[in-house]
Amino acid sequence: MNRLAHETSPYLLQHADNPVDWWPWSAEAFDEARRRNVPVLLSVGYSSCHWCHVMAHESFEDEATAAYLNEHFVSVKVDREERPDVDAVYMEAVQAATGQGGWPMTVFLTSDAEPFYFGTYFPPAPRHGMPSFPQVLEGVTSAWTDRRDEVAEVAGKIVRDLAGREMSFGDGRVPGEEELAGALLGLTRDYDTARGGFGGAPKFPPSMVIEFLLRHHARTGSEGALQMAVDTCERMARGGIYDQLGGGFARYSVDREWIVPHFEKMLYDNALLCRVYAHLWRVTGSELARRVALETADFMVRELRTEEGGFASALDADSDDGTGRHVEGAYYVWTPEQLREVLGEDAGLAAQHFGVTEEGTFEEGASVLRLPQHEGVVDADRIASVQQRLFAARAGRPAPGRDDKVVAAWNGLAVAALAETGAYFDRPDLVDAAIGAADLLVRLHMDDHARLARTSKDGQVGANAGVLEDYADVAEGFLALASITGEGVWLEFAGFLLDHVLTQFTDAESGALFDTAADAEELIRRPQDPTDNATPSGWSAAAGALLSYAAQTGAEPHRTAAERALGVVKALGPRAPRFIGWGLAVAEALLDGPREVAVVGPAGDPATRALHRTALLGTAPGAVVAAGVADSDELPLLSGRLLVDGRPAAYVCRNFACDVPTTDPDRLEAALSGRKV
Repeated sequence: MNRLAHETSPYLLQHADNPVDWWPWSAEAFDEARRRNVPVLLSVGYSSCHWCHVMAHESFEDEATAAYLNEHFVSVKVDREERPDVDAVYMEAVQAATGQGGWPMTVFLTSDAEPFYFGTYFPPAPRHGMPSFPQVLEGVTSAWTDRRDEVAEVAGKIVRDLAGREMSFGDGRVPGEEELAGALLGLTRDYDTARGGFGGAPKFPPSMVIEFLLRHHARTGSEGALQMAVDTCERMARGGIYDQLGGGFARYSVDREWIVPHFEKMLYDNALLCRVYAHLWRVTGSELARRVALETADFMVRELRTEEGGFASALDADSDDGTGRHVEGAYYVWTPEQLREVLGEDAGLAAQHFGVTEEGTFEEGASVLRLPQHEGVVDADRIASVQQRLFAARAGRPAPGRDDKVVAAWNGLAVAALAETGAYFDRPDLVDAAIGAADLLVRLHMDDHARLARTSKDGQVGANAGVLEDYADVAEGFLALASITGEGVWLEFAGFLLDHVLTQFTDAESGALFDTAADAEELIRRPQDPTDNATPSGWSAAAGALLSYAAQTGAEPHRTAAERALGVVKALGPRAPRFIGWGLAVAEALLDGPREVAVVGPAGDPATRALHRTALLGTAPGAVVAAGVADSDELPLLSGRLLVDGRPAAYVCRNFACDVPTTDPDRLEAALSGRKV
């Protein structure tokens, strides 16, 4: 057993019994490398990463490979989900040197943590032009022993090149109509009109881009923007990337048609997509969007909720196929014979309905369940029975492993998604689940100074400090709860976190944002990236939360910080809209105001509830809502807002300047239709 046995990360614990003498990322590990005069092997991955498991089995569980590593290296294992800062810094180096990246990430460092050789997955034997991992280890050892000056020169040059990289923050002005129209044009050019989504294979769910498209449609009336959102969401929901039995989305599709997914299920994808489909329903009333939003929310609560009330990070792609083999997708795929075993005479109907063929759409004759793009007349009750029986049968299979680590940022995304979905569809249980996760974040992840810890597991908080996305996404979740529950405490907690964003993560001169706090552990480069990846960048997420908080409170420093941060959207939006979708969505909110809606009236009054619900369902981009008793100090937007002729009323405002209040939900709906008037 090595030094990872006492870590809280499930990924690190997976390696605790390796014959490799692993160290966690720590100053002590680099001190040991310095003492022994050996290089450091840095291996970065995460628990649901398929190729991380493959390399672990092939190399890190191999006694001979481990013996070589233990003799010639200090080996450091990092969970990228616990230490996104370490991952970001060295992934930037890997991508700069090789033109590509991925996990597992394999980097060789000096004892000063300077990188000098890079890669991702290395096989145990030479394959397809790739050197074997033992060959790489021997080559690095030889260079370290015989050409140390050359190694030092390479490492120094890489660090200097990284430090010299400057990011364009725009000209200091916020993006306007021209930039957002240019971003829409860029997306249109990249749009896959035949299959939905953007670009080719592999195809990832474009959650943040769809949020931008929905907001752009709401503000401008662009039918093209709405159509791209609608068609993409329908294609994904009918494809194999969506779990047709249990709800929830896999990480991405390996093909352009959304048929075969990479089967891992991540909390962040499902939180973002749950919210996307709920917002799509809010615009279109689509029954498909409603079903997918609710099924995805139910999946998160059923399969990812922890005993402490938070949400686990992920489900593995792999599981036991029933023969002892660990196989990707084994839990989810079906053969015609398996359908017959479970369904009997309904097997043919199921095969036709879900696209299960004799040849299979996946591997070894198995098929991923999906829905036809144009369904004919089906017996809904019979199909529902088929789904229930297949779901029950699948529950008897060996389940994929679950990464029980609670990540603050992703739980913030889940809080926002569950709270809104519960409010839209009259599911108070989902709102309660959101409150439970938010309570855990406050109780366990926030200290007495409102500093956030990145992770926890089994009720034990991790040692790693929160990064920008943690503060921003948790604040986003708290702001959603404030709008839905009317409880000012959530707005207060959001304010605490966003004050840290202003003081610890923001460059006072330029307004640029860093991914780590000013007093965080110093790495070879302070990470900073405004582009969206699998989740909104901390930069864009912070801009959005700062803007919403300012709209709720009138806090000018927060609005100014949001506007300064959005300068990067002006620079990147027209050039790379797929990679700054959330920043574009926030820019849409800024151009619209965003609108501030105050609903005043007794909480139990049906008229108050009707106005509050109408306000929450308004499509005006980024609109914020406050609900409570008249002239309350619970939420700043309620201050001075009075009943109208003794009746509950709604005020629609921009920059705290309000239109004439209304007591009529229909008039409120018209005022919040989205189009700026």
